[in-house]
Amino acid sequence: MLSTVFSAGLSGIDGYIVSVEVDGYPAIPDFHLVGLPDSSVKEAGERIRSACFNSGYRFPELALTVNLAPADRRKEGTSFDVPMLLGILRTEGALRRDADLSCRVFTGELSLTGSLRGVRGALCMCAAARDAGFREFYAPACNAGEAAAVEGITVFAVDSVRQLIDHLNGTCLMAPFRGEPAEPAPMSPGPDFADVRGQGAARRAMEIAAAGGHNVLLIGPPGTGKSMLAGRMASILPPMTFDEAIETTKIHSVAGTLPQNVSLMRQRPFRAPHHTMSAASLVGGGSNPVPGEISLAHNGVLFLDELPEFPRQVIDTLRQPLEDRKVTITRALGRITYPCSFTLVAAMNPCRCGYFGHPEKKCTCSPAEINRYISKISGPLLDRIDIEVELPSLSYDELVSDGSAAESSAVIRGRVVAAREFMTERLRRESEKGVPLAGVRCNAQLDCAAVRRTCVPTAGAELLLRAAYERLGLSARGYDRILRLARTVADLDGSEMIEEAHIAQAVGLRSLDRKYWPH
Repeated sequence: MLSTVFSAGLSGIDGYIVSVEVDGYPAIPDFHLVGLPDSSVKEAGERIRSACFNSGYRFPELALTVNLAPADRRKEGTSFDVPMLLGILRTEGALRRDADLSCRVFTGELSLTGSLRGVRGALCMCAAARDAGFREFYAPACNAGEAAAVEGITVFAVDSVRQLIDHLNGTCLMAPFRGEPAEPAPMSPGPDFADVRGQGAARRAMEIAAAGGHNVLLIGPPGTGKSMLAGRMASILPPMTFDEAIETTKIHSVAGTLPQNVSLMRQRPFRAPHHTMSAASLVGGGSNPVPGEISLAHNGVLFLDELPEFPRQVIDTLRQPLEDRKVTITRALGRITYPCSFTLVAAMNPCRCGYFGHPEKKCTCSPAEINRYISKISGPLLDRIDIEVELPSLSYDELVSDGSAAESSAVIRGRVVAAREFMTERLRRESEKGVPLAGVRCNAQLDCAAVRRTCVPTAGAELLLRAAYERLGLSARGYDRILRLARTVADLDGSEMIEEAHIAQAVGLRSLDRKYWPH
């Protein structure tokens, strides 16, 4: 007796429909699972048997063959437990044969008691079910909130096998899950820029970075506020759009890092991994690839403190993701691509002791040690960082000031949002002219063709840019990045054209590497 139940699997952050085919026939009782399952899927047999018995149902004394189709894609995880049990109970007769399962998708891990446990990627699976034309999605109660963020499909929160069977048999119907509304939530309180003393140039640089999505490198002695500034970067970024929230939630759902009781991530992520991490932890990987820190920071901030302390081969893996804003992980079982559009904020001391170039404290490092420390940051990586800021030590008066003159994050964020809206309107006009700008959300994401169309300097600004290009020996990538940076400065000023002052400020924010990396 053959029964088919629909479920969903994961490939990267995208889901796909899996047909769970169960065939039971009179023979020596057996349970045979095919369809390229991994170890966690193969172990489902014992969970299903115990969950069936402890839910009050008889496990059929049949030879059971379960096929997970398409059979050429590897299945991993525990989300197929529930659909396999439904197929088995249908062959036994506990689930009515006339119950219509053709428009329904089921997912969930079984406990031995018959209750349902959460799974990774429920949001992605629900989106795949909706896109495939299914009308109902059944998920464990702890996953129903994130699944309900998908519009156009009815979500049911399931607590136990008995509850699900009674609903499908029509004896005790469940009500659809009502998730929280998808409107953006207000910014939650957190670290505020009003707490930062002094460092006016660095504060301005962080504002420009937030407005344009530019990468930042902060250099200075210990205790100058580098980590404080970086930790407050997310507080001045504009609120996430609904599409950005869905993308971000998908990644954290797949990675299993979605905060408890959070159905849709509304706050931009801030990730600050330790410098002892591996390359796989940073970019993603593993035998069954999972997202790394750069993908978990998608649409948010990745903070790398003490940048030279990271192994060079680790930080150099950032070069391609910073350019492409996605990372492709290739393993023997296939390739998976994760998005990783983030703002990089890196901080470092000027040398190992931290006081190279300090006006008062003596540096104890030899020239060779300074060069070895600084050279851990490669030229190609520096070329992908738009803003370089040196933070001086604070004076006593700056340190003990009451901070009443310091702007709060809310004030700075207001200017950032206005600059983003100014940029969005300009991109809309360019799109109407046929310029391909789909997916561009900030100036840092403009490609070369879009830079030529949208980053137009005045005659005087172009002369200044030419002089800077020749004097600083910029690369073609560096030239484009200065134009993007100047475009952001102009957006903050509400200027359609890039003026000389905008170019001058952009060049000033890109010149620090000539002091520390003269070659």
